[in-house]
Amino acid sequence: MLSTKGKLLNQPHLTHESSLKTLVENRTIFNLQDCELNLFETYESTEKVALKFNDVVLTSMLRGKKVMHLYEDPEFEYLPGETVILPSNVEMKIDFPEARADNPTQCLALEIDRTKIQRIIDFLNNNYPKENKEEWSLNFEHYLLSNNEEIAGTLNKLMSICMSAQVTKDVLADLTLQELLIHLIQLQTRSSLSSVKQLDSPIGHLIDYIRGNLTQKISMKELTNKACMSNATLYRYIKRETGMSPVELLLRERIRHAKHLLKNPNLLITEIAFASGFDYANYFTRVFKKIEGLSPRQYQKMSGH
Repeated sequence: MLSTKGKLLNQPHLTHESSLKTLVENRTIFNLQDCELNLFETYESTEKVALKFNDVVLTSMLRGKKVMHLYEDPEFEYLPGETVILPSNVEMKIDFPEARADNPTQCLALEIDRTKIQRIIDFLNNNYPKENKEEWSLNFEHYLLSNNEEIAGTLNKLMSICMSAQVTKDVLADLTLQELLIHLIQLQTRSSLSSVKQLDSPIGHLIDYIRGNLTQKISMKELTNKACMSNATLYRYIKRETGMSPVELLLRERIRHAKHLLKNPNLLITEIAFASGFDYANYFTRVFKKIEGLSPRQYQKMSGH
């Protein structure tokens, strides 16, 4: 792991004190087609704050200092100029030893659709194969990086796009996201890092099927037929590759779709629930809050940027 500080990122304005919802990991959300940009701010010292994302996540420090606890690895200081990239469903535990009102921490967390990542990796492997026959890939064991000029530049550009009011920002963000992922992959593959299993394409095929049938009742039998696996084999496969059961995977995709719909402040929560494949709005709200940590209505208000 690299531990030296790299290229610093631009620092967005801090949330006005009157708009803060919490002093620990106050969250601002910018939701786009294939990614979600979160800005987290902490204003008081605290320890072992747990945080987990349902998809691949890239975080970069903007202000202050954290102490990160990941996997069973030794804790490490996390500073501006550094980036961490993790697979889905990995729990971080975070200390904020120096955070206070006049010295807050600020960190971005970019959650990226894993199928989007796989499409970019496939594109590179198909169109720009390496002479040594190794494949392009992300490696989550090499999770702490020092920002180089390319990564810092694309992250700054992506932040600017996400926080803008441009009608075309989804398209611009999509292009910038591709650029960012290519820079990350290139940085890691220069060190001859091995490929990752979390992004195997069979998972992508299942997710594509789920997304194409979100408003339908999707049974285990349909998923096993699609994957050409038995129930037990499919369960083990999805659990190994994603850390989730098939049911959890299906719910995650329904919630993902709901999050995109929640960008529209004119849609009712009931409409969004039904359009995302939930029979009951109350159940949708419970599932959404369990996965996202806040209610659909709160998320809708926070996404109005």
